[in-house]
Formats: sequence, structure tokens, C-alpha cells
Amino acid sequence: MENAMALLSLENPVFATYVIAAALMVLKVMGQGWMTVYRMQKTNSGLASPEDVQSGLLNKAPDPAQLEINDYVDRSRRMHRNDLENIPAFWVAGFLFVMVDPALWLAQALMYGFVATRLAHFLAYATRQTHEVRATFYTIGSLVVIYMAVHVLWVAIA
Repeated sequence: MENAMALLSLENPVFATYVIAAALMVLKVMGQGWMTVYRMQKTNSGLASPEDVQSGLLNKAPDPAQLEINDYVDRSRRMHRNDLENIPAFWVAGFLFVMVDPALWLAQALMYGFVATRLAHFLAYATRQTHEVRATFYTIGSLVVIYMAVHVLWVAIA
């Protein structure tokens, strides 16, 4: 138990790496949601639910057309969904990875590499790059998470 507590201390550089990467990914997930809201407000469209077209402080002139898909808004919504499909697995695998006490260089390469791939994926999606470009960044990030999970299993089983 004492060793586990030492691993979960900011004095452990592997855990500090995880904390930084995980916190950046929290900001990415939450920021993407705010980006979607910004885009809905900017275009006054792309609303998601029928009750959103009721008169209120933020929607003074509701119109059923506001429920139609707006690619500018929906693109942000798709990026958010992609984050929610990928980042939680990183949070779990990264935490478990810390618990098996990997080499610092490996933890930094994998965790900061994952953060970099999510940033690159965001930029590729936001600038309408091809699927192949987005898929490349997704694949690298996915392989990072898979490697961490397999590494954890390998250490736990051994």
C-alpha cells in the first residue's frame, strides 16, 4: 500500500506526467463542448433538441429551421463525440500505466504523444483535412492507449 501511495504522488515524475496529460485532456473535452456552444450561438443554428427552439434570453427569435443540421456546428459536435470515444480510455489506461511504474521516458513519450495526437486530430478535423489525415492521428493515439493497456496486463500477469 505504501508503494502505491508513493506512485500516486506528484513527487513521482510518471504520475506528474499523467496528471498534466490527463488535465490537458479534461480541458480538451470541456473546451470542445464550449466550442460547439459558441458555434451554435454564432450561427443561431444547429440546435440539438426540439425544446431548444423556445423563446428565451439566448434565443429571442426561435425558428424550427434552427434544428436543421449546420455543418459548422455539427463538425464541432462530431469532434466532441470523437473526444468522448477516445479520451476516457486514455484516462483509465494512463492511470493503470502509472501503477505499474514504467520508465519515465516511456510514460512521457506515450502520454504526451497521446496529447499531441489529440491536438493534431482536432486541427485536422477543424481544418477539414481528409479522413486519411484524421485517421492517422486517431490511429497513433489509439495505439498509444492500447500499448499502455497491454503493458499493464503484461506486468500484472507476470
